[in-house]
Amino acid sequence: MFPENFLIQDRISPSSGAGSKKRVLEEIGALLASAAPGLTADQVFDKLLERERLGSTGLGQGIALPHARIEGVENACGALIRLESGVDFDAIDNHKVDIVFGLMVPQQATEEHLQLLAQLATLFSNEKFCSRLRESEDSKSMLDLIQQFEGLAKSA
Repeated sequence: MFPENFLIQDRISPSSGAGSKKRVLEEIGALLASAAPGLTADQVFDKLLERERLGSTGLGQGIALPHARIEGVENACGALIRLESGVDFDAIDNHKVDIVFGLMVPQQATEEHLQLLAQLATLFSNEKFCSRLRESEDSKSMLDLIQQFEGLAKSA
């Protein structure tokens, strides 16, 4: 189960024109930074980029999960971008990425970080979910879909 206010409608971009991995990370960084007072988009971008240099967060099947633990962050939060056209993300299957879920957690939250990544990986490995996410019309329907599928996973 995701924490309360983990993902809100204001941190979902249903139609991004970002055309590169760098630009996607900048957009995700800006969305995530909006959740933490005193944190700048550049600070989040730098941490996401630092993590990405260790290895691509492109999962395959058009999905990427860039993530970072950041000093000064009090609560885990997420942001979601659906791209108008896929970008090269150095994914393990070499496919372009069109859905990017960014994750930011407190620096000391190692266990929570791993648990959230596992939940997100499970959610985004569901082909039906991803297909419906790609067909969603707006940020509200995308958020509703995530909450619906998260609810199904909890009851399973």
